[in-house]
Amino acid sequence: MSGLVLKLSPRERVLINGAVIENGERRSRINIVSPNANILRLRDAIHPEEANTPVKRICYITQLILSGDVDVEIGRRQLLTGVEQLSQVFKDPDSREILAIATGHLVDANYYPALKTLRSLLDREERLLAVQAS
Repeated sequence: MSGLVLKLSPRERVLINGAVIENGERRSRINIVSPNANILRLRDAIHPEEANTPVKRICYITQLILSGDVDVEIGRRQLLTGVEQLSQVFKDPDSREILAIATGHLVDANYYPALKTLRSLLDREERLLAVQAS
């Protein structure tokens, strides 16, 4: 069986096609077999007021696509533009590889893996901003 497998902690919440679903008292595993389901773990969600850096904004747009709150094509164009802009700042090989992987996911319309990949840049961005501030 292919698809996305969600492993949920007790009381963990997930947004699936606009509906918030809360897990029960025990850990559980859910297999999502619909290929175009919009899924977002709420523990991973970035709130609008937290989207105050370039990487966070890209992640936020990705989660808006996943939650179904933005038109996919509009969001996808914004994401590809944003990733291109990030590639002008993140010039180290590791970051370039992360951006290339994220771009591949975006081109293939695999938004959850793209979000997961882009989130790995958050710590790097934080370090860059801290160095710039000092």
